[in-house]
Amino acid sequence: MTAVSEASTEASLAQLLDLSGQVALVTGAGQGVGATIARYLAAQGAAVAVNDYRAERAESVAGQIREDGGTAIAVPADVTDYPAVRSAVERVSGELGPVSILVNNAGNAGAEPRAGRRGPFWESEPADWEPFLAVNLHGVLACCRAVLPGMVHSGHGRLVTVISDAGRVGEAGMEAYSAAKAGAAGLMRALARSLGRHQVTANCVAIGLTDTPTLAAVTGNPELTRKVLSNYLIRRVGRPSDAAAVVTLLASPAGSWITGQTYPVNGGFSVSQ
Repeated sequence: MTAVSEASTEASLAQLLDLSGQVALVTGAGQGVGATIARYLAAQGAAVAVNDYRAERAESVAGQIREDGGTAIAVPADVTDYPAVRSAVERVSGELGPVSILVNNAGNAGAEPRAGRRGPFWESEPADWEPFLAVNLHGVLACCRAVLPGMVHSGHGRLVTVISDAGRVGEAGMEAYSAAKAGAAGLMRALARSLGRHQVTANCVAIGLTDTPTLAAVTGNPELTRKVLSNYLIRRVGRPSDAAAVVTLLASPAGSWITGQTYPVNGGFSVSQ
């Protein structure tokens, strides 16, 4: 390969990941994987709306992006509150432009107060399931519903939903969470079929054990971490950047012919064809 052709290839690859002129809304982006996704999208040129139900976290990440030379605003809202979601999307459209990239990252897995009680399913009650369903499934429904009219009208859009391997293979003691994540993946597949003719893609990224604040009880315990990682082919804890890189690819022009898929980013926890 000549120097000229190498330079041409590098330029084309850069163009394939270029998000200049795009507006991204990333939910649950106040920390962990969501914050890293927001920074990655901004680094590729997208204007980013940083969502979190805690305003101070959203403001912090948006401020970091601006300090790094990117464009970002904080849009605090609870994704389970549909009117609040619609208001947030309207604000983003007014300040940054219509949302062309939605990353549904907000979720809960039982590691924080907003999550439901964990334990044997046969001892659970509907009230125990609701927090998992509300955030991991109903929140995704609400956010997609709020942004899709604009995407369909413009003939362009990217939906990327971050799920868990629990939604792909199931996890004992986390039945409601697994069901909610599986439901979100089913929603993306159904939307992919509905939206393809409008040039809107819909995909999932399924993550395994990742070093985030909500999983600090596991990742901060070396003995427990070693036990959990015995089920992984690549025996290290996932980094937020592992997932953010794949999300960025799916959100970019390089992902324009990828839709209806779930991409495991899990160190080989599960191996699929």
